[in-house]
Amino acid sequence: MKDNYSFIPSRDLKQFCKKVNDQYGKVPESFEKLAFVQGKDKIYIIERDVGKIDLKNIRINSIGLYIAEVKGGQLRLSIEGAQIIGPTATKNVCEITEEQLKEWFKGQDLKMEGDYSGFVILKCKNDYVGTGKYREGLILNFVPKARRLQEVH
Repeated sequence: MKDNYSFIPSRDLKQFCKKVNDQYGKVPESFEKLAFVQGKDKIYIIERDVGKIDLKNIRINSIGLYIAEVKGGQLRLSIEGAQIIGPTATKNVCEITEEQLKEWFKGQDLKMEGDYSGFVILKCKNDYVGTGKYREGLILNFVPKARRLQEVH
C-alpha cells in the first residue's frame, strides 16, 4: 500500500482495541472481520479482502471508513466510529435530548453532569450521533465545521 496508508499490525491493533475497551467497555465483534488501516493519526476500517489486491501502482486518495483518531494516547471516535462502537459500549455513553442534539449539530458544547471521563459517545434515543470530550460539566464539541448544520428542524 502507498506510504501514507498502512495496515495496522496485530500488536498495534491489540493496543487500539484495548483503548476502545478501556474507554467504552467493549469492542464490537465485527472488528474481528475487518482490516484496519492507519493514515497519519487516523484509523480506517475496510474489508479484509482488500488485502488481496495489489495496491502498489494504484493512486489512492483515501481508503476505508474513517472511524477514529489517536492523538496523545487518547482515542477520539468519528461520528461513524461512534455509530459502530456505540451499540456495544457499556460506559461513557451520554444520553442527550433532541433539543441538545440540535445544538450539538450546530457546533455547540453541551452542559452535562455525569460520571464520565475523557471522550464520550453521544446517544439520542436509538441513534449514536458522535463523540465529545467531557470536561468539568461540559461535553466539548468535535463535529467538523463541514458537517455542522446551520438550521436543524
